[in-house]
Amino acid sequence: MSLNVRDMKSKNMAPKGGATSGSASSGKAVAKIGSAHQRNPGFELDLDWVDRIVMNRSALERRAATIGARRTVKKQYQAAWLLKAITLIDLTTLNSDDTNGRVRRLCAKAKNPVRRDILQALGANDLPIRPGAVCVYHNFVATAVEALEGTNIPVAAVSTAFPHGLTPLDIRLREIKASVKAGAKEIDIVIERSQVLNQDWQGLYDQIKAFREACGDAHIKTILGTGELATQTNVAKASLVCMLAGADFIKTSTGKEKVNANLVTSLSMVRMIREFYQKTKIEIGYKPAGGISSAKSALTYMALMKEELGIKWLEPHLFRFGASSLLTDIERQLEHQVTGRYAADYRQPMV
Repeated sequence: MSLNVRDMKSKNMAPKGGATSGSASSGKAVAKIGSAHQRNPGFELDLDWVDRIVMNRSALERRAATIGARRTVKKQYQAAWLLKAITLIDLTTLNSDDTNGRVRRLCAKAKNPVRRDILQALGANDLPIRPGAVCVYHNFVATAVEALEGTNIPVAAVSTAFPHGLTPLDIRLREIKASVKAGAKEIDIVIERSQVLNQDWQGLYDQIKAFREACGDAHIKTILGTGELATQTNVAKASLVCMLAGADFIKTSTGKEKVNANLVTSLSMVRMIREFYQKTKIEIGYKPAGGISSAKSALTYMALMKEELGIKWLEPHLFRFGASSLLTDIERQLEHQVTGRYAADYRQPMV
């Protein structure tokens, strides 16, 4: 079955019955990576606003249960959404046994994320299908920058003593600056979870401001470690404090916690993004990370973003998946669209 390029532009590129809070773009559905938008300048810490935030977990759970059950896309529309999903992936390797060779192979995959014969069969070989970024440890930033030269794919570095964030502050700040100097365009920092658990909002705000300043022109994604924050109210309050301090993205997890990204936590975070936008007119990005490994899950998260924030948030400068294996399943689904058969994983090797 062939996918006509018109399907990538159609207003029908939406889950059936989806919300109408955003209209479809008249241009190509796959946006250029790094689309320009007003960066978050940061605001003064408003403790009255933080104190007013309360999340109803039961209501969030009821809402989350409806998203995957009601929102489906089929056939050529599913293929279009999955191609779109690739452009939203931070292609990631954060393993203790990472090597320069593995990072180079990951970057090669980033440059050609889907086999050419599959793209050609889908009628999508001329579309700019590239991941949102390649995410690595600081030690491999220079390797990734060199491997991606000329592609316009940014390198993201995890920083600030990832994944725990518990080294002295001056060391974390130096790590950020070193990654930026090495060529990282995005920095994924981790917060100190104890500041949230102790309700030390001033301390959290001050640290994120310092991290943002150290990032300079590089965009900052703040990892909350939501599985360790105890309550959805804590998740929402931490999200707000990070945005007030100047975060460009808020991100769920390091991928190393026992509980990583899920729809309930995602609702808490994206609703704070919505409230922040309504009050400041600043668009903040969202990055769920950890455990998102299937194409079906990716489509569900995309439906959530469209319904809660609008179609404009389905662009790489406002939404990313933090994933290492998601691309493999998306490729398998795309090949199924073409051949009617599911391929073995090894036919779409990552590294």
